Amino acid sequence: AGAGERNLYVSYISEVPIWKTTYRIVLPSKPDKRPLLQGWAIIDNTVGEDWNGVDLSLVAGAPHSFIQQLSEPYYGRRPVVPLPESVALSPQTHGAAMTGGNGNLVGTVNDASGAAVAGATVRLLDQNQAPIALTVSDSQGRYSFSGLATQEQYHVEFSSTGFSKTLMAADVGPGENSLNATLNVGSVAETVEVRAGTNTLETDSAEVSALGSNAGKMRVARQPHVYGAGGGTGVGGGVSVGGGNLDMYASGFRPGMINNSISAMTAAANGQDLGDLFEYKLKDKVTLKKNQSALVPIAQTEIEAEKISLWSGMRGSGRPLRGLWLKNTSSLTLDGGSFSVLESEVFAGEGLTDPIKPGERRIVSYATDLGLLVEAAGASEPQHVQRVKISKGVMTQTSELRERTVYTVKNQDDTARTLVIEHPARPDWKLIAGTREPEERAPGTYRFRIDAPAKAASSLPVEESRTLDMVYQLSSLNDAQVEIFLRQRTITPDVAQALQKITAQKAVVAKFEEQMQNQQDDIDKIVDDQGRLRENMKALRGSSEEKSLLQRYTKQLDDQETQIEGLRKKIQDTEARRDKANEELQQMIDSLQLEAAL
Repeated sequence: AGAGERNLYVSYISEVPIWKTTYRIVLPSKPDKRPLLQGWAIIDNTVGEDWNGVDLSLVAGAPHSFIQQLSEPYYGRRPVVPLPESVALSPQTHGAAMTGGNGNLVGTVNDASGAAVAGATVRLLDQNQAPIALTVSDSQGRYSFSGLATQEQYHVEFSSTGFSKTLMAADVGPGENSLNATLNVGSVAETVEVRAGTNTLETDSAEVSALGSNAGKMRVARQPHVYGAGGGTGVGGGVSVGGGNLDMYASGFRPGMINNSISAMTAAANGQDLGDLFEYKLKDKVTLKKNQSALVPIAQTEIEAEKISLWSGMRGSGRPLRGLWLKNTSSLTLDGGSFSVLESEVFAGEGLTDPIKPGERRIVSYATDLGLLVEAAGASEPQHVQRVKISKGVMTQTSELRERTVYTVKNQDDTARTLVIEHPARPDWKLIAGTREPEERAPGTYRFRIDAPAKAASSLPVEESRTLDMVYQLSSLNDAQVEIFLRQRTITPDVAQALQKITAQKAVVAKFEEQMQNQQDDIDKIVDDQGRLRENMKALRGSSEEKSLLQRYTKQLDDQETQIEGLRKKIQDTEARRDKANEELQQMIDSLQLEAAL
């Protein structure tokens, strides 16, 4: 409606599908090479018209957005409860055994002074000194191996930083066998061989720790762990590899051909930060017909990656997952999505990952590790009072509750493994000094690294403690409770002596209160008897014996009043003495300040 020309700019928003990401991680066949990570963006044109030479940016992030139909009536819906169905039994598989015998080997590792050596490495060797199992001593120097074949001779090697290695021979019979070691100060390179046998005890061990040397050998085939639909990936590279073990050389591929072609690829996008978001700006203009999709390479970078196996008790399986410990050494934010892994130019598995920021370290898993078997066994120790503190009329006993979890790992494969065990990090619980430090901490989880030698068993003890406080009012304690504390060794003799003085003063106060109560009972009896006399005096009116009996009853009432007056005076005196004794008791309680360690 105005005069003159105007420039009118029109913009609009069209609903389109969320773009998706998929990655490929190529593990190198040569040790001097780094793993290669490639990323693709899957975009869909659903706007109803062709894209011809458009500028396209892909933004990664997690903005919150939703749709709520405020204009429509809202009704509460009743739940639909289906009819019960009969459950048919399904075929079952049975897990491999963790033990190879009924022999157990336990003991402690001490230094020359008799102090426990925590964190010492204990290796169980066979007759040829080949490794069978490995563990570390706990905070009290204890170690254990179980499930050992009996009537076998073993060697046990003890080592720790600052001490010489100690090698001991051990004959293992049925039941529990003990073997204690004493480490001498010296270099780890020095080995002291001790000729000693083990003593068989008539006890049974319930702790699973190691595998006997008579375990059978089994070669297992790799089985990829597939998360999504589709047999595999290979997008963008011209090679599609399905799940399972595919011999690519039979299809005309030469060793190294895939890696060479993959390395020659380049990314078609530049990445940059966009506040809390991250943008992939495509280098070239995009042409895409309507109702079609495209796969655009957005990342091509080398990363750091370590092959590991990952086990968590939350999965409910004894088999760990094959995984990679990635570090995003690029400047790109890797958006969450699916990924596939190529190892030796063969599909190894696929999985999912959350967004990974530059410099962030992250574990991803892609297959089930059929070569390892993991078992966890836990035990609790009795509660032990560590410290007693008395202040402001309150006694606080600080005790420690301990739990010990032993993770046993059996490696059935011909190659060694690096296993990462996820142990729950519970509130109010802390790791005891001497327990191996976790490799890293995630929310609610400790991650411990443990080496699993080929064809051998390993174990990892994890000890945790929790502090508990028990509070007692000194005014409510008695001699019987103090005696119980002494028998249970939850207080020291000095604390017991101080408490006994308080209970003795409480007894003095209680004695005065008992005297006051007895005196009051005497007054109550006299008052009751006076009521009887008065009733008798009323009944004598008009009788011939009235005069003589009234004189007698009157004299008795007079004598009783004198007794009541004397008793009331005694009560006042006793009450004053009780108040004084009670005041002394309160001063004793308020002034008592003690703290002792047990």
